[in-house]
Amino acid sequence: MPIERKRLVQEMNPKVDAWDPDSFLSVGNGNLAYTVDCTGTQSRISHTKGKTPLCTMSSWGFHDYPGKEQKHYERLILKQYEHAGRTVGYMSDDTAQEELFHDLRVNPHRCNLAHIGLQASGPYDIKNGTSFTQELDLYSGVITSDFQMEEEPVQVHTLCHPKQDQLSFRVSSSLLTKGQLQLSLRFPYPSHDITASDYTKPGNHQSVLVEYGDGRYCIKRTVDTMQYEVQILASKPSVLQQTAAHEFIVSSSHELLEVGVLFQHGKEREEVVDFSQALDACTLHWASFWQDGAFIDLSLSSDPRAQELQRRMILSRYLLAIQCSGNTPPSETGLTCNSWYGKFHLEMHLLHAAHFALFGQGELFERSLSYYLDILPGAYERAKSQGYKGGRWPKMTDPSGNDSPSAIGTLLCWQQPHPIFYGSLLRKTYPESDMLSSWVPVIRATADFMVDYVIWDAKRKAYVLGPPVIPVQENHDPEKTLNPTFELSYWRWALSEAMDFMKQFEQPVDPTWKHVLDNLAPLPMKDGLYLAQENCPDTYTTHAYDHPSFLFSLGLLDGRDVDQKVMEHSLMNVMEKWQLNELWGWDFPLMAMTAARLKNPGLALDLLLMDSPKNTYTANGHNAQRPKEDLPLYLPGNGALLLAIALMAGGWQGCETPHPGFPKDGWIVQAEGLKTFW
Repeated sequence: MPIERKRLVQEMNPKVDAWDPDSFLSVGNGNLAYTVDCTGTQSRISHTKGKTPLCTMSSWGFHDYPGKEQKHYERLILKQYEHAGRTVGYMSDDTAQEELFHDLRVNPHRCNLAHIGLQASGPYDIKNGTSFTQELDLYSGVITSDFQMEEEPVQVHTLCHPKQDQLSFRVSSSLLTKGQLQLSLRFPYPSHDITASDYTKPGNHQSVLVEYGDGRYCIKRTVDTMQYEVQILASKPSVLQQTAAHEFIVSSSHELLEVGVLFQHGKEREEVVDFSQALDACTLHWASFWQDGAFIDLSLSSDPRAQELQRRMILSRYLLAIQCSGNTPPSETGLTCNSWYGKFHLEMHLLHAAHFALFGQGELFERSLSYYLDILPGAYERAKSQGYKGGRWPKMTDPSGNDSPSAIGTLLCWQQPHPIFYGSLLRKTYPESDMLSSWVPVIRATADFMVDYVIWDAKRKAYVLGPPVIPVQENHDPEKTLNPTFELSYWRWALSEAMDFMKQFEQPVDPTWKHVLDNLAPLPMKDGLYLAQENCPDTYTTHAYDHPSFLFSLGLLDGRDVDQKVMEHSLMNVMEKWQLNELWGWDFPLMAMTAARLKNPGLALDLLLMDSPKNTYTANGHNAQRPKEDLPLYLPGNGALLLAIALMAGGWQGCETPHPGFPKDGWIVQAEGLKTFW
């Protein structure tokens, strides 16, 4: 019997009845997202510390502060580290160069393109609105908001066009005809902070209005060296007026006002479409999204946690589609607000986007992968500057592919094998991908660096990893870190997959790859337990916090170099001795994957739904990293959740048990279309 997808999706529609920054809803298309309050717009602009701000953000909207457009990396004094008898310089120390270090970290930063909200006048005040009823229809991608102002009803429909960076609004109220309700557009100066907005510098940017007639307008934005246009189409009878340097209102003498707002940059030109056309495109897109990909139904389960897991799963799929399916890797708060200045962390890209392929939506995964082809020349240059072969991928970066100075990030290395993971994932789940053949140079550059990065230890007759290196668990001294367990496993897995990839496309394989693969050091252990890294005998005592990444060698990876008994004992020791409240949102799902592979589905479910501050999922589906005030949402947690559920419901190669990550008692799992990768 086919799964009733539409019913199950709509049962999880988020509903809001008050102004609550923990439940702000968003619409988007992967390259543009717009987050709203309970009016269906951004009417009440006030940021509460630790809560989600209201922004309109894009994959392309990055800004440099004046004088910071040129990235003067050549002025940085690099900290020198000993590595295999030579020195390698890293951008890891800001001593006596704090300003330059800071500038290279915060520039460029993602900016808020506009605040678009309702504005009331006369005796009416948006802040005094009552009787709020708001619902996001996940199946159509439309937010419907109803409320009252002094007993006058207002209804707003909000959506984002799936194919172009256009927002569309339909506002219905008799207050429009009275001239006491308008739609306003306000343009802030950019900021690198969480709000991405600065209203204290009106003289530092320009907003020029051009009227074309027939309800069409253009606001031309110039913000230092950044330029973009805002094309507007307003239904008749209406008018757009400029009321201040960077403020505009759209008013109507009719009870119905429809407005399309299209953001454009660069040379490509598109045309803003009317509300009905945008609505048709939006509803068609989202119906297809839910029907064409894979689906998992837990609704027949008797376990009382099943409904919550179904909610988290469906809302996570929506949130990642609107935030993380764009043309570049997303930041950790996506297109909602700024985290780490809106830059993206390439080690997190896997957690943001890999689930698309497992849920049968490889085309959404592909979109951001072309970024690696674009920045490949920079990866070669980075490796060369450090004395290595191949290409070294950045960690904290932006559309340019430049790395950011950091005491941690520049020494992190677990993002390096990711492009091999992506190529393998596409090859096994989406073999018709047009991108696969173009991925050969990415695979070669990645693997060439990996085999040159390890060090031959003549005494043990093995290749070792580090020092200096910082592992996934970032609380280790880079100059004392040797053979981190997960990274060793990832090197071993990725080199094997790289060779298989090259053979499939009849490409020569460098014999060094196999030599390194065959001679990598074994995973470090002590007393029958895996260690975080070889020089960390206190893994389960003083280092028992942050990511227990040694567990992910069997879970995120297939455990081809893992002793399952040792891994089982290691997992149980983590459960007993780790500071579980210090875990991050994506740790819980990845640990659940480990438990599932160890044939402990009960623990897998307990981990996935553990009551812990950073495993909080708010009413809108976001994974809040409480009590961290700078991360009111955290999309790697959502993405890891979907990876875990795909593994737990779909299984892995060689596993003959259906839905192996779910206990038989209390759980009934129905799944359609899942792809098996591992």
